[in-house]
Amino acid sequence: MRLLHAALLAPAALLLCSAVQAAPNAHQQYLADRAACASGPAADRAACIREAGAAAQAARQGGLTTASASTYEHNALARCDVFKNPEDKSDCVARMGSKASVQGSVDGGGILRESVRTYTVPAK
Repeated sequence: MRLLHAALLAPAALLLCSAVQAAPNAHQQYLADRAACASGPAADRAACIREAGAAAQAARQGGLTTASASTYEHNALARCDVFKNPEDKSDCVARMGSKASVQGSVDGGGILRESVRTYTVPAK
């Protein structure tokens, strides 16, 4: 029985250490999130503060992770799967690419992506 306790003690200690290290970062992020809530509309503050608390709790429990760049790229291209016409899908992939112009922000209500394709039309 003691061997089992010793075997479980090391992983538990590692988890506790990582949680203790993550806690100050989660708390600092929570304070920053709450401060950001103060600058928003009064009607949205309560929901914003609840979301900040939920995010802090998830961070303490290890539930928040950062996705890799390839995951973001895969998700962006998956948005183009809705287009069945090959030309429309190709245009969508171009808009999601790095050469497209991007305007706006998520905070401002949305992002507009634009990609321009120049066609050469033969003269008649």
